[in-house]
Amino acid sequence: MTNALVRARRRESAARFWRRYRTHRAGVAGLAGLALIALIALTAPLLVGDDVQSVTNAPGTALEPPSGRFPLGTDQFGRSLLGLLIWGARISLTVGLLAAGLSVAIGTLVGIAAGHYGGWFSTVVMRITDWFLVMPSLVLAIVLATVMSRSMWTVILAIGVASWPTTARLVRAQTIAVESRPYIERARALGGGHRHVMAGHVLPNVMPLVLAQTTLGISTAILTEATLAFLGLGDPTVVSWGGMLQDAREAGAVSSGHWWYLAPPGIAIALVALAFTLCGRAIESVLNPKLGVSG
Repeated sequence: MTNALVRARRRESAARFWRRYRTHRAGVAGLAGLALIALIALTAPLLVGDDVQSVTNAPGTALEPPSGRFPLGTDQFGRSLLGLLIWGARISLTVGLLAAGLSVAIGTLVGIAAGHYGGWFSTVVMRITDWFLVMPSLVLAIVLATVMSRSMWTVILAIGVASWPTTARLVRAQTIAVESRPYIERARALGGGHRHVMAGHVLPNVMPLVLAQTTLGISTAILTEATLAFLGLGDPTVVSWGGMLQDAREAGAVSSGHWWYLAPPGIAIALVALAFTLCGRAIESVLNPKLGVSG
């Protein structure tokens, strides 16, 4: 009976969240755009096939302008830019999701621990966090991506390790607020240990903040991945939107006026970042109505 009641409350909470979320027109538009892009990325092998990355079997000639056969033109190897754009969505979205997830996981763990234990431990942890916070995250990510092997997992690790401090500070502040509530004192009085308080009471209460921070962090991670790939620090064996921009730069697309080589990946990165930002702002507004963010 208790489990059924818990499930019913969760369903009602989810329904209430959706009713509030759909009042934000920008958030709904962002969610619809992300759903479409995710569907394209998941079905990329069916839409363009695995051989779209092949240089030796390229179907066209180098740097063909947009045409009926190649709607977005071709790259310097004669490969379809539309096919590369669709295939690159898989890598860019994967890196964005995993890097943001890693960043938020580190930040949540650090923030809850610092807010719960307090004292000298919190002071030391927050000073370390401040050091990471004042260090430009892009510079730190570039350093990590340079000294480690070039792979997709290196990029994910570099972005995740470089961008967690903001989440840690937000979660710490929320943890301190949660632990000042009476039911936390009752839980401790009944024998609840550190793990019980942090996992059973603090974590569920900071999860809305973590969810909103994750959504906002994905767009930043995608932009950072594109920047690293553009600088030649990405995985050269995979196709990503940032890698396409780097290939266009190496092919001289800027100076030669081959705009169709630069525009599609740049526009795709901007649209995905915008969609995640719109979703994140809408989620943040629903979970924290005091912000006053309107749709």
